[in-house]
Amino acid sequence: QVQLVESGGGLVQPGGSLRLSCAASGFTLDYYAIGWFRQAPGKEREGVSCISSSDGSTYYADSVKGRFTISRDNAKNTVYLQMNSLKPEDTAVYYCAADSSCGSRSYAYWGQGTQVTVSS
Repeated sequence: QVQLVESGGGLVQPGGSLRLSCAASGFTLDYYAIGWFRQAPGKEREGVSCISSSDGSTYYADSVKGRFTISRDNAKNTVYLQMNSLKPEDTAVYYCAADSSCGSRSYAYWGQGTQVTVSS
């Protein structure tokens, strides 16, 4: 069974850090591009970051550039999103997704999401 499971969300104060994990089962992550997306209440889902399968190229939304870092550990079949200098506007449910490339319009596999709340 193909599955993606996110973890690592929680409540953090502004300026704090969290590391999200996206663990895969039923397939090998290193053959896929992995994207992180988020959706805040009342807002559309937006792409946050992506790491390609081919050469490990990384991409970031302007809103998180310089604060978030995506990485992958193929031995653990896991992709991470390190989030630093968190802001209240980063509050959202974060999802990871897998597909053939970062430019895919419709990702094939999705996790269930993990809540990130940035608040004092």
